Amino acid sequence: MATGLMLSMLVGTVMRKIKSRTWKKQRYFKLQDDCMTIWYKSKKAGNAHSTFSVNDVEAIREGHQSEVLLSIADEFPADRCFTLVFRSRRSNLDLVAESAEEAQSWIKGMRKLIESLENMGEREKLDQWIGDWFKKADKNNDGRMNFKEVQDLLRMMNVDMNEHHALRLFMMADKSQTGSLEDDEFVLFYKMLTEREDILRVFQEYSTDGQKLSQSDLEDFLREEQLERGDVHQHAQQLIEGYEPSDTAKLLKAMTFDGFLMYLGSSEGSIFNPQRRGIFQDMTRPLCHYFISSSHNTYLMEDQLRGQSSVEGYIRALNRGCRCVEVDCWDGANGEPIVYHGHTLTSKILFKDVVNAVLNYAFKVSEYPVILSIENHCCVEQQRVMAQHLNHILGDKLLKSTLEGKVSSRLPSPECDVIGRDRSSVLLFWKWKYGHPDLCPILRFVFLQKSKQRLSKELSDCVVYCKSVHFISFRHSQSHFKFYEVTSFTESKARKHLREAGAEFVCHNSRQLTRIYPTGFRTDSSNFNPQEMWNAGCQIVALNFQTAGEGMDLNDGLFSQNGQCGYVLKPSFMRDNEKRFDPDMPQKRDDYQPVVLTIQVISGQQLPKVNIKKDSIVDPLVRVEIHGVPMDQAKQETRYIENNGFNPVWYDTLHFTIHAPELAIVRFVVEDYDKTSKNDFVGQYTLPLSCMQQGYRHIHLLSRDGTSISPSSLFVHVRIKDLE
Repeated sequence: MATGLMLSMLVGTVMRKIKSRTWKKQRYFKLQDDCMTIWYKSKKAGNAHSTFSVNDVEAIREGHQSEVLLSIADEFPADRCFTLVFRSRRSNLDLVAESAEEAQSWIKGMRKLIESLENMGEREKLDQWIGDWFKKADKNNDGRMNFKEVQDLLRMMNVDMNEHHALRLFMMADKSQTGSLEDDEFVLFYKMLTEREDILRVFQEYSTDGQKLSQSDLEDFLREEQLERGDVHQHAQQLIEGYEPSDTAKLLKAMTFDGFLMYLGSSEGSIFNPQRRGIFQDMTRPLCHYFISSSHNTYLMEDQLRGQSSVEGYIRALNRGCRCVEVDCWDGANGEPIVYHGHTLTSKILFKDVVNAVLNYAFKVSEYPVILSIENHCCVEQQRVMAQHLNHILGDKLLKSTLEGKVSSRLPSPECDVIGRDRSSVLLFWKWKYGHPDLCPILRFVFLQKSKQRLSKELSDCVVYCKSVHFISFRHSQSHFKFYEVTSFTESKARKHLREAGAEFVCHNSRQLTRIYPTGFRTDSSNFNPQEMWNAGCQIVALNFQTAGEGMDLNDGLFSQNGQCGYVLKPSFMRDNEKRFDPDMPQKRDDYQPVVLTIQVISGQQLPKVNIKKDSIVDPLVRVEIHGVPMDQAKQETRYIENNGFNPVWYDTLHFTIHAPELAIVRFVVEDYDKTSKNDFVGQYTLPLSCMQQGYRHIHLLSRDGTSISPSSLFVHVRIKDLE
């Protein structure tokens, strides 16, 4: 740890917390001795204080990089300002230090703390988690815990344990026989509490001597259970070297039970195939051959009637790999176009601030093109201002001509097709609100004088490749096919076309882009199920990124692969318009090969409490959902385990037949069973079937917001076999 950087944080600093131009109050901020918790309080609030974990902070932005800090830019210089960005949907914390030096010590110190957390191994993270619980339970802060404190701790940790059994473990861990546990004794107590008999059973099945896995034993496990192919001998060596804590065992080329535990708890032992994490797909095909992560009403932080509009909506969406953001533009005061949900009470932001956010954040997570879906309601004069901002701010990032420099015959690829052309480009998709131009936007304003709507040539000159057109029929689209035309449907219209002509819809989407967006009746900004639209090959399936739930879980799941770049290549039968794939009848495919997915849900580990009542313990059950073509939609559940969220054990086996495995997404949901009311959500994890590793795997659960709730996990066994 860089102690020089940490010193002023550990001593504490007075900074201004800024909520608005008028709300600026001094707070005393201090890093706790655990180097994990930030504690702060008001000078006037007596004993009242707040804390947050460094683990909750996603990033630090320097200077005036928030709307709040921009609003006070004339009062406080940028070198004293910074923003703490929290994970999930928690509001950011805008701060102003007393000096540039103090600001830098906090900025660099926080970044160092975040970096050290990210570099922690699984064992270190677990030790950190145990230490956090120890501090919570040590009520009198004496560094020891008596049995009463331990009992309280168990309830906090979601364990309803027999008092006699708990006391027996307590006495075994109390090596000093003082009637209380010190730090290292508590770790021993925890290890006894969390003995993984489920993993021990597997370990002993493959261990020749019951004490360790020789390299040969480990190779057998990798081949027979994990179904690994390739150089298993070398991989076994790498696992021993990477996860075995005992130097003696390493010399013997063996793995102890502790090493086996660490391997199965790591990313290599997780259910998501690490080989699918990075970019592994062909990125040179036309854009219509990809599913594209897309946002609806990107500027909104809440609902679409009264919610707050914020540049933060764009930043958060882009940081989640979103590649198509929506910009609703209206005439604003002082000749400056604004962005908001028109004719509602949602707040307003400046168009130029949105474009600046796109420039600053579009290519931090993904280097592939971003589409600005612009809904234009502005007069000609303010359209010209929009064009000025786009050109001035984005510069050469804005794609303003065809890549070949002539009339093109196909959409560009995510790679942008031309050697030397930066793939980090911004494409405009202009949704023409009052009639549609009849000519290719590349030829631009040869039709313009005849148009009923007064349109700015300057703004239209920024539009290449993506032209919104009115949909007549699939037959009309095929006979009048123009690759650069984009059709937009509400979710209900898309479902109607899917019901009536599914195969034609898929064929249409093999040639050109389609955008699907939520119906206007979703005033609460809820989401539809995007899987239906992906089944038809629709590329731009726009969701409310600000709304957690099943829709965003599926979106995050699909785009968790391929480097989280926001582009996922569609299956080959959806890219070839000769294939005639019908999502309602996948069995009619030429290369039809259904599979059977078998999942044994074995156990759960350290599930979070969902009820704040002190004595409430989770009664967990696991539901496995298959999202895919209609024939594949299925849900099955395990039994619920009464009063054990700490280490529940099921050994329940679930079977699914999947007819279009290339499109299937698997969602694991843990719920707290309640016989009198709706079950409470505990955690979830969602991934494509094609990214699942077989064998014994851990599933590291995520919150409703899609953020980690480490060390909560499930332990499962997975098999995928062809249907005989």
